[in-house]
Amino acid sequence: MNTVDPIRDPEKIREIKEKLRATNSRDYLLFTMGINLALRASDLLNLKVGDVFDEKGNVVRYLWVKEKKTGKQKKLFINSVVEDALLFHFRNKKIMRDNFLFTAKRSGEQLDRQALWELIKKWTKSVDLKGRYGTHSLRKTWGYMVRVVHHKDLPQIMEKLGHSNQEITKRYIGITQEEINELEREVCI
Repeated sequence: MNTVDPIRDPEKIREIKEKLRATNSRDYLLFTMGINLALRASDLLNLKVGDVFDEKGNVVRYLWVKEKKTGKQKKLFINSVVEDALLFHFRNKKIMRDNFLFTAKRSGEQLDRQALWELIKKWTKSVDLKGRYGTHSLRKTWGYMVRVVHHKDLPQIMEKLGHSNQEITKRYIGITQEEINELEREVCI
């Protein structure tokens, strides 16, 4: 199995979001939800409009997802960035609660993993990111940013991602040999 990278540069994330917001509200929402909710691609693509909007058309505070891989029920907080992206995408659109949140433009069918993979490759290429990117990159980006930018503990990240041990989480979020060597250079006891 080939591994993919998280997006490690906050500036590149900002660039992708700006480009998508200006050109494609569905893709902007997809990217924003992907990096903020840290769901697996299959769970992200299975979301329905009714999962994120209540009967009155308001964005829900918490999203309940039954993970396809584990069968576990997860309660996810809809943060202000995701809420804004939802409202931006659905402005001037009728909320059809039974529809998939992410659909293909031509067919109107549920977006699939292959299409998501192609979109992520296109988005990362558009901002000149080097590396291997795929459907897990969005989920990995959340873990990486939480650890590096927000300085949160590995056990919290491990719990959010549903990993059974810290070694899996360290590999998953891409702790690199360069980071370890930098730490060794910085810490002189």
